[in-house]
Amino acid sequence: MSCSPHPQRHLADLAAGEHAVIADIDRTACGEAVWRRLHEMGFDEGVDVEVLHRAPLGDPIALRVGNMTIAIRRAEAALVRIEASPLPLAAE
Repeated sequence: MSCSPHPQRHLADLAAGEHAVIADIDRTACGEAVWRRLHEMGFDEGVDVEVLHRAPLGDPIALRVGNMTIAIRRAEAALVRIEASPLPLAAE
């Protein structure tokens, strides 16, 4: 159980244009293969993430993870726990 005053949020909860920082990935829920694939794509603790676009039915979700643009399924995004981002990402 978390001692955080705010309920735990997941990447799948963010709307287009919202920013956050990756807190961790629920390794027990996703399994080793998915966890490894997310890490290989740059989903690491402390990395800035922004939701760029959601498909009309919610899948996939286009994200900026660090300096990369990636699309993942909503189910995978639900495994990534996030924290509020202190500042929006800088425009490039």
